[in-house]
Amino acid sequence: MTIALHTKLSKFTQEEIQDTLSYALRNEAEQAKSRRDYFAGICTAFETRYGFSSDMFLERFEEGELGDDEHLFDWYAAVRGLHLWERRYQILRGVSV
Repeated sequence: MTIALHTKLSKFTQEEIQDTLSYALRNEAEQAKSRRDYFAGICTAFETRYGFSSDMFLERFEEGELGDDEHLFDWYAAVRGLHLWERRYQILRGVSV
């Protein structure tokens, strides 16, 4: 990965820039993990309630097999949130500077 540095950053040492970026990446990864865990908890509650996995739910919901009750849209949003934040967490924790 190439990072373009603005000329205004020339007053900072490479170490200061690297430390700041590393801190920012760790912080963002922690926030992404927290959001992922939040959505995972919601999904777990739905899985317990309905007796099947969120992945199975997503398949069945997108096929139109489960109806359109409002709480199913909540589960759908939670599954999508879980997938989004899991991907972001994996990306963020895989980057180093």
